[in-house]
Amino acid sequence: MPELPEVETVRMGLAPVMEGRVIAAAEVNRDGLRFPFPPRMAERLTGARVLGLRRRSKYILADLSTDETLLIHLGMSGRMLISGVMLGEFHHPHPAPAKHDHVVLHIEGGARVTFNDARRFGAMDLMPTPGAEAHPLLAALGPEPLGNTFDETWLAGRLAGRATPVKSALLDQHIIAGLGNIYVCEVLHRAAISPLRLARDLTSQETARLVPLIREVLAEAIAAGGSSLKDYRQADGELGYFQHSFRVYGREGAPCPTPGCTGTITRTVQSGRSSFHCPLCQR
Repeated sequence: MPELPEVETVRMGLAPVMEGRVIAAAEVNRDGLRFPFPPRMAERLTGARVLGLRRRSKYILADLSTDETLLIHLGMSGRMLISGVMLGEFHHPHPAPAKHDHVVLHIEGGARVTFNDARRFGAMDLMPTPGAEAHPLLAALGPEPLGNTFDETWLAGRLAGRATPVKSALLDQHIIAGLGNIYVCEVLHRAAISPLRLARDLTSQETARLVPLIREVLAEAIAAGGSSLKDYRQADGELGYFQHSFRVYGREGAPCPTPGCTGTITRTVQSGRSSFHCPLCQR
């Protein structure tokens, strides 16, 4: 599933095509994805101007001139594909309609934004812009890891007393919004903390190390266009390339990249997810 860097990369790709533009026509080709689309979604989107695009956790939010906000979640395989405009040095013509093109937004000026989702785990919803943060999918989310409200004090308070592995705690969207399996593995390796450690056992120094490293890893991944492992593509169809910088994720059996460490990357399963770490330098 795309994590924060991938969703932010998609948002940045959509912004120059959608922000300030009118949705001239909207096509909705099915009743819903992970859950039903809102009533009259095509009608409510058609004619609306996109005032701005923002991101909350792993969700893209498009604020509209109709005082509604379009919520977009990419799910496991969802893609927001742009066609009919110049992207960088290349013109992307409109492709032929594809089987899994579930929602198509025709933007004034000729651009087209298509939500394609082969597995249909994605989601779209419309809600009033005032109070949008109270939407059931957003209301209980923790702070943004790149925002000002996420700091050492917040994290220490949420980890204190938790008899759960630190890996699981950092994946808890109520504690931090947007972190996923890939980036938690990478952060914990840089912090020299084992994913198997209980959250309550972290020292104050270790918790303090985590905050800047979370920001660092996410910023590097966004700059790299995210990580492309299976289905993820940027809005222009290009691959992200942060996967080439992974230190531990997906590198089972490889030597640990920490200078001076002679350990080997190990894969373990935690709560049904693969954790990759170095047992020698991550304690």
